[in-house]
Formats: sequence, structure tokens, C-alpha cells
Amino acid sequence: MRGSVALVTGAGGELGHMLLPALRDDGREIVALDLKPLPESLAECCRETVAASILEVDRLRALIRRHRPDAVFHLAAVLSTSAERDPALAHAVNVQGTVHLLELCAQELAGRAEPIRFLFPSSIAVYGFPDARAKESAGAVREEEWNFPSSVYGCNKLYCELLGANYAGAARKERRVDFRSIRFPGLIGADTVPSGGTSDYAPEMIHAAARGTPYAAFVREDTRLPFMTMEDAVRAFLALASATESGLTRRVYNTRAFSPSAGEIRERVLEAFPGARVTFDPDERRQAIVDSWPGDVDDERARRDWGFAPRHGFEEALRDYLLPALGARADRQAARP
Repeated sequence: MRGSVALVTGAGGELGHMLLPALRDDGREIVALDLKPLPESLAECCRETVAASILEVDRLRALIRRHRPDAVFHLAAVLSTSAERDPALAHAVNVQGTVHLLELCAQELAGRAEPIRFLFPSSIAVYGFPDARAKESAGAVREEEWNFPSSVYGCNKLYCELLGANYAGAARKERRVDFRSIRFPGLIGADTVPSGGTSDYAPEMIHAAARGTPYAAFVREDTRLPFMTMEDAVRAFLALASATESGLTRRVYNTRAFSPSAGEIRERVLEAFPGARVTFDPDERRQAIVDSWPGDVDDERARRDWGFAPRHGFEEALRDYLLPALGARADRQAARP
């Protein structure tokens, strides 16, 4: 894909902070859109940056006409906790924004020899268990199982998965979009502080401990979800984007790397930061959403079809990725006048 043009929406978010440099290093030209102007470190990766909403269809159309991208990485979204607070805004951004972008890609880039590749980050929020017993008995969940989301965010994501698959269907012919999606687990990054995600108790715990700030997790100690590092998430996105379409057996894939309980994360954080103060103060509403999500997922299809292979297990994520990066960040901040 070297020399191709990638359009990235929501480029200033957590995933975008790592994706843009990775795309640049992969030899791609980048066109970025975000509600706010990008920081200089990200803007310098791009051919053009635009501060606009995903709902500004005319500006999106003009951007696509100017650059005729080969791939779209559609990151713009209202995340899970924020979506519960404002379902109407979440629907507008997460659903209508995706519909607009899919349709613009189909309209403006029709008839190409290779349809545009549309990469969509979905979520384990698309799953929904009625109770803890069902969750425990399910084990590692496959893509087609338990698609009964209980959250607004999960409903948004599941609908967009189905819609994207429709745009990728053979019946679309000349206006077909090569839609590909990853159902990401909770993501843990070292470079940005998370906000708005219902799985953010894990990265929030780690970042607070590194800063020396007391933290009360909004879930129970026995809460278990699958996670992966932000670095592995970006690597997975690029791998799926580069995969030959004929080798894919589905449009939506699970990914995961490790699945610790919240208590196990706390134990390891306290080993790394002995003075940290980490407690548990469950928020009833957020806990109910997390309890409806799987404790683990089956990612065998991603491993088989396009070689998904995360580098970081739980211990490696902390020892080799998070702790060194957070330590270096703390040293830089301490050195500032």
C-alpha cells in the first residue's frame, strides 16, 4: 500500500495518535479529519488536515474528491460512556456519520478497479449477555454469538457492521465498498489518557498509578474483559487493511491479547508502583454494561485469515510496553522547568 492515500476520521483520538505515525511509516499519504485541529506532532504526518465534524457531508465530499483515497480508517465516534449520556448525539455521529461516509465512498469512488478499503473499529460492546451465569458459561465468544447489545454504543456499532457488510456485497457492483472491521477489546495505550470508554478502568488505573494519583475503579474487582495494547491494535488494523480480499472469510473479526480481572490488573500495577492507591468503587450503570460484555472472545479467524498475532500478553504489555513508556513520560515531565 506504499504511496496510497488514507483518509482518517477522528484522527486526534487515542487510536489516531498511534495510527497516523504508523501509516506514515508504512509509506502512505494521510488526509486527516477531526473536530479539533490536530497537534503538530500528528499534523506533520499528514498531507492535509481538516477540523470538521463527520456530519459535515459537503466538506467530507470535497475532501474525498480532492484526494481520492484508497483506504478510509473511520475512527470518529462517540464512545460508550458518553453514548449512554447522549444517545441522540451517539446515533448521529456513530450511525449517521458512518452512513454518510460509506455512501460518499460509494458515490465518489465508484467504478474503480479496486474498491476503496473501509476500515471500521467495532467493539466487544456488540455482545450482550442477560446475566453473569450466561457470561461465565459462554467462554470465549465467536463473532456470530450473543449479538444482543445492551448499550447504545453497542447497538450503533452492530448496525454499522451490518451496513458495512451490505456495502461490500456483490450486489453493489460498481458502487461496492471493501468494508473490513475489527471488534476491538479494551485498548490500553501509554501515550494518551483514555476518556469516554466503559473499558477504560484498566488504562485509567495504570496511568493514575504512574502519576501517583489515587484511583477508584468504577467496576468490581472480579470484573473480567479482554484487552490488548494500543500498539497491537494499530498493528492489527494495518494487517487487515493490507490483506488480500479473497483471503478474508468474513467482514468483521474478533481480536484479543489477554483477559485479566480488574483485581489482577491492580495486583500487577501495585507491584510496579508500590505506593499507588488503587481501590474499587463500582458505578452501578457502567458495571451493568461491562457485565453484559464477554470475559473473552475467540479470535481464531483473524489469526487464520490475515495473520493476527499480538506481541503483548498481559505481562509483556506492562513490562515491555506500558511501564517503560510511562516511566520515560514521567522523566520528561520532571525535567521540564
